[in-house]
Order: sequence, then C-alpha cells, then structure tokens
Amino acid sequence: MTVPVRILVVGLGNMGASHASAYHRNPGFQIVGLCSRTIRSKSIPEELDGYPLFEDYEAALAELRPDAVSINTWPNTHADYAIKAMEAGAHVFMEKPIATNNADAEAVVATARRLNKKLVLGYILRVHPSWMKFIEIGQTLGKPLVMRLNLNQQSSGPAWMWHKNLIDSLIPIVDCGVHYVDIMCQLTGAKPVRVHGIGAALWADADKQNYGHLHVTFDDGSVGWYEAGWGPMMSETAFFVKDVVGPKGSVSLVPSDEARVKADDLSDSADIDKHTKTDAIRVHYADVGADKHFTKKDDILSMTDEPGHQELCDREQEFFLKAITEDLDLSESMDAAVNSLRIVLAAEQSIAEERVIRLD
Repeated sequence: MTVPVRILVVGLGNMGASHASAYHRNPGFQIVGLCSRTIRSKSIPEELDGYPLFEDYEAALAELRPDAVSINTWPNTHADYAIKAMEAGAHVFMEKPIATNNADAEAVVATARRLNKKLVLGYILRVHPSWMKFIEIGQTLGKPLVMRLNLNQQSSGPAWMWHKNLIDSLIPIVDCGVHYVDIMCQLTGAKPVRVHGIGAALWADADKQNYGHLHVTFDDGSVGWYEAGWGPMMSETAFFVKDVVGPKGSVSLVPSDEARVKADDLSDSADIDKHTKTDAIRVHYADVGADKHFTKKDDILSMTDEPGHQELCDREQEFFLKAITEDLDLSESMDAAVNSLRIVLAAEQSIAEERVIRLD
C-alpha cells in the first residue's frame, strides 16, 4: 500500500478550503495540519474539524516536517512561504500568482529546480475540459489571433472584503490576469513583445486601482486584451467575455443567458463557481461560397456536464499527487507561471508610467 503524502494546508479562504477538502477526500494525501494566522478564532469547515491547527507557519513546518505544503494565502506571502517550504524539504502546491514581483517569481522556480521539489501552481483553467477544448479549437483558427477575455466581479457581502483585501496585494488585472494571459500564451505559442495597460480607481475603500485593462502583442502578430474590475459599482453586463478570432473563424465560451433579475442575485459575478463555468462552446467558420454566404453553420458544443469548482480543485490536487509520485517534469508550467506574471506586471508598470512596455 502506498504511503500517503503528508500535507500542511496554509490558508483556509475560498481556495484554501476547497483544496483542503480535496486533500481530505483523496486517500493519496494525509492532512497533518491546517495553518493561518487567526485560525483558532475562525470556524473550521465540518469535514476538516479535528485536524491540528497552527497559527505560526514556520513553527508548523518545523514541528510537522510535511512532505508537501499547500499555500493558499494572500499573494504577497506566496514566494516567501514557498521557498521556506521547499527548503524544509516539502513539495509545494501554490495558488496563483507565483509572486508579486518578477525577481521573487524567478527565485521560487530556481529553488524548486535546485532542491528538486515539485512546484504546482493553481492555474485551474489548465485542468478545465471546456478551457482545454477552447484552446485546442483556437489553435486551429490560423494566425494572427485576436483574443478577447475578461472577468469583472461585483463586490457585496463576503466578496466585498475579500476583493478589498486582494487589492491590497495586487490590482485585479495582475491577480486574475495571470490565468488569462497564460491562456493567450497557450493559444498563440508565441512570444509576448509589447504590453500596454490602463486603469482607474473607482472604489474609495480600496488602496489601489480596482479596474484595469491590458493589451498584449505577440511576435506572430497576434493581439489580446484582458479586462478586470472588482467593486460594488461594477456592471454585471458583459462581465464574462471569452472569445478568440482568427482568419479561419472564431471560438467563444458562452455562459448562461439567464437574466440576472432577482434582487438577491446582484453579485452573481463574484460567485467562484461561475468564474470557470460555461454552458457551451460556439465555433464559427469563416469560409464563404461563391455567393458570399457561409458554407457551414456554427457548431454549438454542449458543456452542461462540465466539472464544478470543487471538482476542478480535486483535479488540481490529483495532478499535484501525480507530479510527486510519478516525478513529473514541471518545467513548462513553472516557466509559464513566471511568464504570465511578467506580462501582467508589465501592464501594471505601463499604467504607472503611462507608456507601452516592451518585453525582452
């Protein structure tokens, strides 16, 4: 019988609780501790009740000596916590982004390589079948590509506070943007060469700009934009745009068309279950006949049986376990995490300096 991987889970917010649930139900893992700075004063999900609790991360590492650490804390702690975990002998699963600056991101990957530790980043779209199909189809549309992606979120209730706290670490186009520029890089397989960003501060309670828009140009001529805004003032109209256009046609992820008219459903865009959910993939073909009419109707691929948020977290942790037990080469995904962060940070620099940033 295979000995389970002993794992310390750090951070029990939205993503941390989901990942902890995945470890709890996966016989390949054994949770040896749950850690956050105020965990003893917070309620623990019922299925996780009974695990040892720690409020000092370094003390937990020293006492438990885990095989692996799951880092689900605020972004400004990611690099430090990851490096300390690997130096203590643990493999690391870490929620995105890998760091809040390029130097720290490179240091995290260098540490993983130096110590031969597995480093898996929480790029949840990489295990999502709808997004995998979206990329596969997008890669058949010819070059250059035009990529249009956004995820705006309306902040109310619990989302009000966690959006505000996230903005204290990173602006929205950096925090969530790494997912979507990673998608752009997978679609094009090309090198990003130029980044431009714009931003606005609409939320007086937030320390940084809560709205942003970034543009990326690739060396194959492809271009893409990503938009993200958080706050109680954000519109729920067109908050979900996932669209790729090429010379041969286009592909779009299509969300539910059900109107959000209920008074108790005003912050649907902040629901983490909605962030990855699609109902269909629409594929459009550009070919026209001699009469200039399209020769083929659009295809609608149903995605109604796609996995939900928790199932996707389960898939991420299944991959993490496989990476450890089968000694997978994670070079591509680690380099991609550094590259996607470099692009979004260039957008933030562009906003601050009011100029286009050219990437080496």
